[in-house]
Amino acid sequence: MAKALKADLDIIICRKLALPMNPAGGLGAVADDGTTIINQDVAARDGISPEQIEYEVGQIKANIKQRILSYRGDSRPSRLTGKIAIIVDDGLASGITMTVAIESVRHRRPREIVAAVPLASSTGFKRASATANRVAACAVSSQSEFYLADFYRNWRDISDKEVVYALEQWRKQDPFM
Repeated sequence: MAKALKADLDIIICRKLALPMNPAGGLGAVADDGTTIINQDVAARDGISPEQIEYEVGQIKANIKQRILSYRGDSRPSRLTGKIAIIVDDGLASGITMTVAIESVRHRRPREIVAAVPLASSTGFKRASATANRVAACAVSSQSEFYLADFYRNWRDISDKEVVYALEQWRKQDPFM
């Protein structure tokens, strides 16, 4: 996408805070700059204590720190002041991870924030729309049971090794060719 737009490419590392007894469920999310969003309604509904939340956030932050070192090394995040930031993800289920990414990027003072995804649940789309200037989605689903994997022919998690390789390839090329 960055190549097609002749734009800079950077990454935001965000991780979902899974529910302790339901890893598919989302309690919140954490971004690489420490921005954290907790769904307090879910925490109250499921009886998750502040100590449990603090523990989970600590685990996620440690994971993010390792990924920052692998993905970015010593380089710093791109400057976004006055620019249009387009945040791309593979889709929005609850939208909480995109929301934390948007809030993280907002601290860097871009002129506008656009969330871009191929598909979204109606819940995820609404949540992202409440924080981004614009949300672009090819499809929005109102299915009550929404799983991103159901919309992909071949769904799998991308390994850290694959991400590092893709970033290295990007850095080696002239992105404006």
